[in-house]
Amino acid sequence: MRTIDIDLPQNAYPVYLGRGLLEKPGTWSRHLGDGKVLVVSNDTVAPLYLDSMLAALGEREVQTHIIPDGEQFKTVETWQGILDRLVTMQARRDAVIVALGGGVVGDISGYAAASYMRGIRFVQAPTTLLAQVDASVGGKTGVNHVRGKNLIGAFHQPSTVIIDSASLDTLPAREFNAGMAEVVKYGAIGDPEFFVWLEDNAQAIASRDAEAIDRLIEVSVLNKADVVRQDEKEAGVRALLNFGHSFGHALESETAYSEFLHGEAVAIGMVTAARLSENRVLCETGTAKRLSALLEKFDLPTRIPPHLDAARLADALALDKKAVASGLRLVLLDAIGKAVIDSDSTNEQILDAIQASRG
Repeated sequence: MRTIDIDLPQNAYPVYLGRGLLEKPGTWSRHLGDGKVLVVSNDTVAPLYLDSMLAALGEREVQTHIIPDGEQFKTVETWQGILDRLVTMQARRDAVIVALGGGVVGDISGYAAASYMRGIRFVQAPTTLLAQVDASVGGKTGVNHVRGKNLIGAFHQPSTVIIDSASLDTLPAREFNAGMAEVVKYGAIGDPEFFVWLEDNAQAIASRDAEAIDRLIEVSVLNKADVVRQDEKEAGVRALLNFGHSFGHALESETAYSEFLHGEAVAIGMVTAARLSENRVLCETGTAKRLSALLEKFDLPTRIPPHLDAARLADALALDKKAVASGLRLVLLDAIGKAVIDSDSTNEQILDAIQASRG
C-alpha cells in the first residue's frame, strides 16, 4: 500500500493506494470514528463491492443509501435524498459518509457532507478510474443544474481517500477509457515525461496491466496533489486542471448529460482547446494531432458530433463556472506539458475552434 499525503494548511488527509483495500478491516478502522456511518453508492457498484466493504467495517452502526447510476442523476433531488436519509437516521456531527462509487457518487456525497449540519466528515472510496485519478482528490463537491454542470456545490475536503485499484477489474471498457482522458490531461498540462510514458505504454494500459495501472494512478494523484497543495480553492494554478473541461461541460449540458461520459466530453474538449491554442499561435502546429492520437489509443472521441450546433456550444461556454468578470477563462497549451490560463480568446476564435473540431 502506498500513502500520499495531501498537505493542506487546515484540511490535510491521506490518500491510500493499493489492491484489495476495500475489503480489509484495517483500511477502515482508523478513519471512521465512533459516530454513525452512511455508505452512499449506486445501483451498479453496490452489488459488486458493498457487501465485502460492509463486512470489513465490522460491528458498527452502518446504514446504506443507493442512488441511480448516471450523470443525469447528479441533481439537487438526489442530494436531498441523502440529506433526508441522514436526518432519518438521526446522524449527528460525528457521523461520516462513505462515498463508494465513481465521480457522481463522490461529488454528490461530498456535497451532502458539506451541507449537513454545516459540515460532517466523508471518506472517498472511488471505484472508477476517473474518480481515482481526479474526482476523489481535491475537495470539489456538487451537483449539476439544468443550465450547466457543477454550478451548485462547495469545497469540502474528504478526511481520507481509499483507492482500491482492484475495483478497476470490473470496470467496463468505456468507463475505463473515459478515465484515461483525465490521466492524459495531467501529462498535457504539466508533465511532459508522463505524456511520453503514456504514449509508450498505451498498449499495456489498454490491456489493464496491473503494474502500468498502478503507476498511472499514482502519478496522476501525485500531480493532482501537487496542484491542490498550491491552490486549494482554485484561486490560481488549480484552474489548469480544467483543461478541456469548459468545452467538455458545454458538450455535456447541450446533450442533457446523456450522450457522453464525462471523460469522453473532456477528451473532445482538450482537443478543441488544443486547436484553439494552435489558432492563437500559442503552441506549434501538430499539438492537437499528437494529443488526439494518444486519446484515440484509448478509443476516446476527439471530434464534436456534427449534429451539435457550434453557436449553441459557444453560447453554453458563457455560463461556465470558470468565467470571470473580464470574460471566459480557458486553459490552453503553450506545448505538450505546459498549460496557460487565457482570457483573451475572442468569441470568433472560440467559434472557429469549435467548427474545426466538428466531424
